[in-house]
Amino acid sequence: MLRPTEKKWRLFRTWAAGHPLWCAWQVTYRCNFRCRFCHYWNDPLGRATEPTVADYATGSAKLARLRTLLVSLAGGEPLLRRDICDIVRAVGAYHFPFVTTNGWLVTPALARELMRADTWGVSVSIDYARPQPHDARRGRAGAWERAWRAVELLSASRVHAYQRVNVIAVLMDDNADDLEELLDQAARREAYFMVQPYGHLKTGSRTYVHGNGAVSPRLLDLHRRFRNFLSNPRYLAQFDQYLTGGVGGCRAGRAFFNIDSTGDVAICVEHKDRPVANLARDDVPTILARLRQASRGNACVGCWYNCRGEVESLYRPRGLLASLPTLLFDRGAPRKGRALASRHQGADNVAGSTVSIP
Repeated sequence: MLRPTEKKWRLFRTWAAGHPLWCAWQVTYRCNFRCRFCHYWNDPLGRATEPTVADYATGSAKLARLRTLLVSLAGGEPLLRRDICDIVRAVGAYHFPFVTTNGWLVTPALARELMRADTWGVSVSIDYARPQPHDARRGRAGAWERAWRAVELLSASRVHAYQRVNVIAVLMDDNADDLEELLDQAARREAYFMVQPYGHLKTGSRTYVHGNGAVSPRLLDLHRRFRNFLSNPRYLAQFDQYLTGGVGGCRAGRAFFNIDSTGDVAICVEHKDRPVANLARDDVPTILARLRQASRGNACVGCWYNCRGEVESLYRPRGLLASLPTLLFDRGAPRKGRALASRHQGADNVAGSTVSIP
């Protein structure tokens, strides 16, 4: 297993070589929720055979030939995999593993095991400051309370300074006014906060798209006021552009890519039905060449997910500068009681991003 300092150096070399930095690895498409704004829970891949822990260990070592990656272990609901902690260990031998969960299955024992498995961060999805709308949109009564309990358990279970617990919200048509309170609720539980806009590609429906634009100034104001708002300011500054026409220049396949629960590799999760390679069957040079080929002429403006906007920010001088404190230093939990404190000048004035490694 590589030491943290080795991983940081290898990650820098990945960036300098122009290789993808971020891999979204969907460990399962099964889900215990029925979110109205996401149909992954009904994806046929949820009935497919899923890789074993040994497959993840082999795949992680193969991906290490690209050097170190930020690896988002998601789905579906990844905690439905009873071996999720072993998967985290397998990926963490070479990379920075992050887990995204709805929080329902987090228990004290699982929270401890996840942190002892050296996950670099866990993000819990919470979209509203009140239980009723969150539970309604997520299709599960009690989802809001269980999610906050998960945040508390995970925050209390950290064993390393670099480990982060994040609350991540999907900006939709009716929750922009909830974000400030969500930031405060997260800070009181020593957690960071991130946001991404709803993407219509998941369902083909624009019902839940935040409709009036003019959200970027509000997000940047919150970012200035809340020390635990982790999203990159350059990423936040482009929300309005996405909501009113889309952000061009997508780097899917060059800066980031997707691996689905059968090992198929695509330029992004929304292109999973158009795989270019398979992690088990193809070697790394072939995978890299096919990703680059598939990315040529990509004119998609259909999303502004974290895995796109945050990573693309690192390829711009101001975006990279904003992420350096997060990339270089151990900044585990935000201080309790400092949610509304103004940021200090200097390093703290350029907050870290969703690419939240120390």
